[in-house]
Amino acid sequence: MAVREFPTESGPADYVLFVRQKAVGVIEAKPAGTTLSGVAEQAGRYAVGLPANIPHVTLPLPFLYESTGVENFIRDERDPEPRSRRVFAFHRPETLAEWIEEGAGGDPALSVTGPKTLRARLRELPPLITTNLWSAQVEAVTNLECSFAADRPSALIQMATGSGKTFTAVNFVYRLIKHAKARRVLFLVDRNNLGRQTFKEFDQFVTPDDGRKFTELYNVQHLQSYVLDDVSKVHITTIQRL
Repeated sequence: MAVREFPTESGPADYVLFVRQKAVGVIEAKPAGTTLSGVAEQAGRYAVGLPANIPHVTLPLPFLYESTGVENFIRDERDPEPRSRRVFAFHRPETLAEWIEEGAGGDPALSVTGPKTLRARLRELPPLITTNLWSAQVEAVTNLECSFAADRPSALIQMATGSGKTFTAVNFVYRLIKHAKARRVLFLVDRNNLGRQTFKEFDQFVTPDDGRKFTELYNVQHLQSYVLDDVSKVHITTIQRL
C-alpha cells in the first residue's frame, strides 16, 4: 500500500510504502523533467523521520525511491555505501518483502540489527578455489569480484580466444549464486550454437567446493521460447530472442 502525503517529523512524505502492514520505504515524487540527483537526500529525511508509533521494518526505512513518472531510481539504505540506481519501474511488494527476509538471513533479529544485502554479500565472498583454473582465469575472476565489492557493477573481462572464457564465466556465476545469493543470471550470446556450447559447459561443470555438477545444484534454462522458468538460476539466450 502506498499512502500519499504521509506525515513525518520532516514534513509530509509524498508516499510511504507499506508491505505486510509495516512501513518499508518512501517515494519522493517530482514533476517530469526534474533532475533527480540530490532528491534521495530529501527522501532520506522522511525515511528517518517516521513517527516511532508507526509499524516499520527498520529506521531509517530501507527503500528510497525517487521518481518523475518517467525516470525511477531506488536506493537501499542497508547497502554498505548506499547510492541511487536507475530501475525500469517500482518493485512489487513481494520483492521488497523478499529482500527484507533475504537480508535477515532467516533471523528476524537481523532484519533490524545487521541486514545483508546483495552488495554487502559481494564484499564477503570466500577465497577463490583455484584448482583447475589457469592464472589468467584466476586473475579475471578475482578482479571481477574486486570490482563488484567496490560497488562497480559494470565490468569487462578481455581474454584471448581459447583461454577458457566460458569456463571462467561459469566459475564466477557459481560463486555469485552460491555465496552472493544472486537470484538469477542472464547469460547472453549472439548465436544459437554458442548457447548450446554454454549450456554444455554449465552441465559439465563440477563445483570445486561441493563436488557435484552445477546442474545438480541449480537449474539452467537454454531459452527456446518466450517463457522463463521461475526456478532456473541461469537463463541462456540469444540477443535476438531477448
